[in-house]
Amino acid sequence: MRLEEVTRVVRPLAEELLCAQRMEVVDLALRYEGSRMVITVLIDRPEGGITLDECAAVNRALGDKLETAGCIQQGYILEVASPGIDRPLKTRRDFERSLNKQAKFFLNEGINGKIEWDGQIQRVTDTLVAITTKTGLLEIPLTSINKAKLLID
Repeated sequence: MRLEEVTRVVRPLAEELLCAQRMEVVDLALRYEGSRMVITVLIDRPEGGITLDECAAVNRALGDKLETAGCIQQGYILEVASPGIDRPLKTRRDFERSLNKQAKFFLNEGINGKIEWDGQIQRVTDTLVAITTKTGLLEIPLTSINKAKLLID
């Protein structure tokens, strides 16, 4: 089974399970270690904060759902974890939750000759994130963001 197909199966099952518990999928990553697929699901609450016991409980429940569905025919390892303090910023809601905080952006294409930018998140729309940098206000199209994360003091 291809990784994209696994993502299409795992994400809705995880989101359904987490919604009932007022949690959300922050990120879903798949990779191979040797011949085994590793499915990593980062979870959190919208307001932030999740415990190790909650991660373990979600791991068991999601593992049961995947086994019951029988949708993954090969061996795999399921990892459920907190995103930690350097939680990735991926969605508009992530950026809105981080207004007035410092973040680092890694872009798919350069803006003003740079693909890495640091700045304070000022504004978020459906199409862009506006940050204050050392050189002034910069508007970054959401489609140009490869990766973003909060900077830790």
